[in-house]
Amino acid sequence: MSWSHRRRERLGFTLIELLVVIAIIAVLIALLLPAVQAAREAARRAQCTNNLKQIGLALHNYESANGSFPLGGVNLGAGSAGWNGAAANTSNGLSWRALILPYVENGAVYNSMNLTRMNNSSSGAGAYTFWTASINSFICPSDPDNQSGFRPSNTADANNGQYPIADPPINPATGKSATVVPVCNYAGSFGDNYAIGNLQNGGVNPWETPTTGTPPVGQPRIGYAGFWGTTYDAAISVTTGGQLRGFFDYRTGQVATIASAIDGLTNTILVGEMLPFQAADSNSYLLNGGTAGVTIPINWQTKDTPSNAPANRPCAASFGSASNSWNCRFSYSNKGFKSQHPGGANFLMGDGSVRFLKATIARVTYAALGSRNGGEVISADSY
Repeated sequence: MSWSHRRRERLGFTLIELLVVIAIIAVLIALLLPAVQAAREAARRAQCTNNLKQIGLALHNYESANGSFPLGGVNLGAGSAGWNGAAANTSNGLSWRALILPYVENGAVYNSMNLTRMNNSSSGAGAYTFWTASINSFICPSDPDNQSGFRPSNTADANNGQYPIADPPINPATGKSATVVPVCNYAGSFGDNYAIGNLQNGGVNPWETPTTGTPPVGQPRIGYAGFWGTTYDAAISVTTGGQLRGFFDYRTGQVATIASAIDGLTNTILVGEMLPFQAADSNSYLLNGGTAGVTIPINWQTKDTPSNAPANRPCAASFGSASNSWNCRFSYSNKGFKSQHPGGANFLMGDGSVRFLKATIARVTYAALGSRNGGEVISADSY
């Protein structure tokens, strides 16, 4: 056999050599993948932070132009009629998100809204125009379940979208209600007002101080009268005893100003992250779903829906049902701030800065950050 023939027989890799190369590549991928994922999440988190800064700038421009921050939701009527939506066609029901659209360079979308009545199926084609408009600064890229700003509407497992308001706007092409609901990853803060207690009429929940009586000596109060920042107390029909402690209430017409934040804008939450797929009544433009509070722990999960809830965690498509577990998207515990970022969520503070608060933050400190005029003293190193 010639030398050249023997040399040709020795060209190429052996099976063992190929397996070694594959193993090395697999190890390199395993080492690099977490770094790549971390870099991608860092970029998404930076975009989310930028979104909140844009919202903060818009809110401050609104306050400068109008003398106060926008209403959490435009009132639908007086007393229980306002809460229950009986006067739905006497007002537009828009949320603070809709009111700041001209200040986030979306004046055309704002102009398509009906400012004289509820923007639902009775409002004509104009309502459908804004209903299908996506606002990039309202969407956090770290949340894959926001479906790029539109989720299926009026389904228990997807997004109820309109509770307790009537049908979504009519699609002029089909003559039927819209099948999607525009969603937003950012909710205005009603602060440390009750998110659960008053609605449950004194019912026990894991986080808030009971609405009846006073806490024992040495135990701080978590939750104050005026659920969701309203003027309502223990019963929906009562409009006294509650007072907005954050920046955005729910339908009762209370507003906040920069001057009213006597605790300091730096130490008061203005807006925080939320997850639309974990809230049964989330939508971008109408008042339901536009606010959240700080009495519920950061990143508390309300993923359960009627079709996927385990037997030991009931979840019925009935908002606020006493039988629903605290993990149900139809429970009042969905009114907390949460994100898909590991370990916590981004928050826009009253001074326009954005801070990442860890899910492990002390409950008392977190509650104090929710009130703009509670008189709490918060040290710089406490969060």
